[in-house]
Amino acid sequence: MPEPLEPFEPLESYGEEGRAIASTGAGGAADLGTQEAETLEKNLENGPDTGPDAGADKKPRSLWSDAWHDLRRNPIFIISALVILFLVIISIWPQLIASGDPLDCDLSKAQEGSQPGHPFGFNGQGCDVYTRTVYGARTSVTVGVLATLGVALLGGFLGGLAGFFGGTWDGILSRLTDVFFAIPVVLGGLVLLSVVTSTTVWPVIGFMVLLGWPQISRIARGSVITAKQNDYVQAARALGASSSRMMLRHITPNAIAPVIVVATIALGTYISLEATLSYLGVGLKPPTVSWGIDISSASPYIRNAPHMLLWPAGALAITVLAFIMLGDAVRDALDPKLR
Repeated sequence: MPEPLEPFEPLESYGEEGRAIASTGAGGAADLGTQEAETLEKNLENGPDTGPDAGADKKPRSLWSDAWHDLRRNPIFIISALVILFLVIISIWPQLIASGDPLDCDLSKAQEGSQPGHPFGFNGQGCDVYTRTVYGARTSVTVGVLATLGVALLGGFLGGLAGFFGGTWDGILSRLTDVFFAIPVVLGGLVLLSVVTSTTVWPVIGFMVLLGWPQISRIARGSVITAKQNDYVQAARALGASSSRMMLRHITPNAIAPVIVVATIALGTYISLEATLSYLGVGLKPPTVSWGIDISSASPYIRNAPHMLLWPAGALAITVLAFIMLGDAVRDALDPKLR
């Protein structure tokens, strides 16, 4: 009959070189360093950690929580997010920092430089450049955000269906995207928007959605094809889950990350495209206040009154850069290969 186990003795002896013979609590002993033996002693005395925070550090985090954890510590994300937040605020409430009217002009002050109350000077029509620069943010942000939402929804929907069902639908969509990719964006804008007489932003937004969805569609298609091969999707299919349930509950949450990254970077591109089309005279039209319109009207006077061009062009460059930096930060956070 085996002998009963001896009670636990924390430390029996120490060697000359800082070693200790510690009982394991199961009738045996281990040759440990002094610090290791003391740690073992505490673990055996206290038992397993069962406090409220015992599993907090071991709890697995999702892709989104991991991404947010990384973004909060990324200075590029913080700076770009603050700039974009400022742009959104002045787009909604431009009167917070600009009390004038962007359409209130005085020809007697045309092309004059900075004056008290008018830090950016006046343009060729005598309008306050500062006020027009502030109000121009509303148009640019509106066009960029709405165009990005339209492109992401249309391209993500069509690409997701093509990637999930494949077959004939996938082949048709692939050939259709090839056709749209063959159309130069600026040339297409010159042709399609030249016949539009509306002064609203909707024709420009519609044009961007029409030519921008193929890129998102291909990204979404490839992401869905990758996601539907995972084991959890196959298990859901084996359990009898419907196609709509698999798309909404299992595939979309795990395939949407690349679409978000590309759409965030493309937002800055759409703002730049709107300014380009307005500069060429086929985008937004007066009396709409736009950075592209102001840059176009100021370009003939670049030598005599450079302030007319530099301020709206600088605001456009900062806005586009902020959205591109935000997209890069989001890409780094959502791409597991970069961890």
